[in-house]
Amino acid sequence: MRPIAERLRAAPPSGTGGSAARPLVSAGDVGLLLLRLTFGLFMAGHGAQKLFGIFGGHGLAVTGKAFAALGYHPGEVFAGVCGATEFLGGLGLALGLFTPLAAAGLIGVMINAMVTVTAAHGTWETSGGVEYNVSIAVVALALAAIGPGRLALDHPFRWGQGGWLAAAFALLLGGVGAAIVLSL
Repeated sequence: MRPIAERLRAAPPSGTGGSAARPLVSAGDVGLLLLRLTFGLFMAGHGAQKLFGIFGGHGLAVTGKAFAALGYHPGEVFAGVCGATEFLGGLGLALGLFTPLAAAGLIGVMINAMVTVTAAHGTWETSGGVEYNVSIAVVALALAAIGPGRLALDHPFRWGQGGWLAAAFALLLGGVGAAIVLSL
């Protein structure tokens, strides 16, 4: 295996006598890794707040009461499902593992948040609106569409390449999951 510095080195320009081979790791791959790690770990932390009461969160019992006040019964079960989806979906995106499924989970949770909490407050987050939830859903959908990049555990698998099918899967599954939860 070649040293990482050699793998990261950009290919020499064509016509200079060097190889015109594409580098194993591009700036785009590193950019996707940074996006996945930042976004995914923040989402996992957000879920951990609900599940475990860490990072300033209130934990499952208190979050369950808040969910019950929103009409989710039993509140603690729905809080657990939401927290687990955010936690596992965030970790999945951070690792680039089952990316379309991880994106679907986050999209579904954000649709629920928009319908039950933020839509009534308009667009902007400063008024409690949908801005933040829409942003999360769109980033998750974009990662499913683009794919997690070469620095991901999904990279060797067909679903790890992104594309229309992966994006449609994430959006459809997230939408159906949200619809099921909202109908309960």
